[in-house]
Amino acid sequence: MRAIAITRPGGPEVLELVECPLPTAGAGECLIRVRASGINRPDVLQRKGLYPPPPGVSELPGLEVAGVIESGDEQALATAGLRIGDLVCALLAGGGYAEHAVAPVGQCLPVPAGWSMTEAASLPETYYTVWSNLFDQARMQARQTLLVHGGSSGIGIAAIQLAKAFGIQTWVTVGSAGKAEACLRLGSAGAFNYREQDFVSAGLEATNGRGFDCILDMVAGPYIGRDQRVLAEGGRVLVISLLGGTAADLDAGLLLRRSQTISGSRLRGRPLQEKAAITQQLRERVWPLLESRSIRPVLHATYRPQQVAKAHHDLEGSQHVGKLVIDWQGD
Repeated sequence: MRAIAITRPGGPEVLELVECPLPTAGAGECLIRVRASGINRPDVLQRKGLYPPPPGVSELPGLEVAGVIESGDEQALATAGLRIGDLVCALLAGGGYAEHAVAPVGQCLPVPAGWSMTEAASLPETYYTVWSNLFDQARMQARQTLLVHGGSSGIGIAAIQLAKAFGIQTWVTVGSAGKAEACLRLGSAGAFNYREQDFVSAGLEATNGRGFDCILDMVAGPYIGRDQRVLAEGGRVLVISLLGGTAADLDAGLLLRRSQTISGSRLRGRPLQEKAAITQQLRERVWPLLESRSIRPVLHATYRPQQVAKAHHDLEGSQHVGKLVIDWQGD
């Protein structure tokens, strides 16, 4: 099969299209003929040598795919309501940048009716992340308020749409007027351009001085202390990435006085049973919304496998709104 390998740590140019042996599905797994692969920031970190795959996982990058089940553990498939020949999208711990990939059956979901394979490939990493953080961990409820840093990213757009579907008001931080407009169209109650506004003062004004019940933070670093100042009493900061670095200026006094919670979470290294539980919640609570088009995937661009270096360059340029996807179909 063809696959996209990281030949050495470095920039986008180290990604190369190569020939690899077909992977083999084991117990509880299935082999997917991949039609599209999602591109995510953890792939960039892996390419740079900063985020190695867990032990026993493919060295190929790629955390989400969509395609057709070619073979696998038929008992596990039947238990999950799936069978050979089904179109699925799947969350992986690695190996998604390839024409074939192995996925745990418990991390496969049917392609929502009406959506293309490239759209389906953009779903797993973002929706698993958003659901597990906002609804599993933070237990967000209708009429609560949410601030999302990086509102125009794949994660941000999924958060805006899911929050709106469940009655949660969302504000976002973005880096341009165009991104702000896109987020507002998708249902955000407001957007703060961090190049022109202080999100702390703007957020307090937007919430009449109360602050946000929850903040989904992909930046961390210097944002943590600022998050604290715009967090409501008893509010929660969920750190899911470290784009701003690891050093944070935490105000322990404010943490105590306002009963704040600051927590971090990861998805890739979580146990299979935890990810299988998230799969079931998504299938029951979110997939009907996708099939009814109450929420929808947003693609910024699709790329041929030979264009993957450009895709990574574009992702790191942060000019996109939505997801970037590799399209293997017809290549």
